Amino acid sequence: MTDTMQAIEITEPGGPEVLRPCRVPVPEPGHGQILIRIAYAGVNRPDALQRAGSYAPPPGASPLPGLEAAGHVAAIGPGVTGWAVGDAVCALLPGGGYAQYALTPAAHALPVPEGLDMAEAACLPETCFTVWSNVVMRGGLTAGERFLVHGGSSGIGTTAIQIAAALGARVFATAGSAEKCAACTGLGAERAINYRDEDFVAILKAEGGANLILDMVGGPYLPRNVRALADDGRLVQIAFLSGPKVELNFAEVMVRRLTITGSTLRPQSDLAKARIAAEVRAHVWPMIAAGRLRPVMDSEFPLAEAAAAHARMESSAHIGKIVLKVA
Repeated sequence: MTDTMQAIEITEPGGPEVLRPCRVPVPEPGHGQILIRIAYAGVNRPDALQRAGSYAPPPGASPLPGLEAAGHVAAIGPGVTGWAVGDAVCALLPGGGYAQYALTPAAHALPVPEGLDMAEAACLPETCFTVWSNVVMRGGLTAGERFLVHGGSSGIGTTAIQIAAALGARVFATAGSAEKCAACTGLGAERAINYRDEDFVAILKAEGGANLILDMVGGPYLPRNVRALADDGRLVQIAFLSGPKVELNFAEVMVRRLTITGSTLRPQSDLAKARIAAEVRAHVWPMIAAGRLRPVMDSEFPLAEAAAAHARMESSAHIGKIVLKVA
């Protein structure tokens, strides 16, 4: 290890062009932390929000973007058990993934699943933590229920389809092209709905309504989601790509006993994330081992081309995950 490392910094709030290569000091692990020598880092929508100046890192976190990565343990801080230098890990990060080294609480790291390479492993933490905590821990999805996920061809969507199908749910997904819809059905969706020329509300109501909806669109989708729910249905909101504000008649929510909830992952406490990590290891890792879940890979970019990776993500042309090759 050297004293400094290559990284990508956000030079100012703005578009992908504000992501620039730089050299910064290698961080040192504190109590309960591990230092990961990164092989690959995942690229996610929250990274773009941070780049634009609307998703600040939590106190004490690295200002560098990057919320998930895979690599090897390079150093261990005081109080860490269960990991050794050289272990292959993938981890949820508080920030700093667009770099050669990054810190994370040891309890937020998981072993690289057998049969997956480092690029695939780097795609798992942010999406698996988000999907499992919202679809199962918060949304309570069970076998036989009708589940609708919007953005089915995204990293979150492709993961949610596979996890819900593995749980025995009837899976419906929305996507914006025939190619993306085909990708959704190929992953286990019973019905893929092209939102450009089909009405997901009418389709779900014809099936009896969705028991659970996972949405990252927001805006005008919120009242439509409410109409698409079955009585006693649940809506879990995890992002607002079309805006967080909308007018909604809550009388329908009350009369039909609907539940509207949601969460964001990054601001949660280290303990909450550790609990999610334990759930993911206990329930999702066996799905990977059984061949029921595998990351859908879209593209790979060198670390120095992080701006191009963000442009690809924000074009919405991708299917599945985008990663940065670091090592």
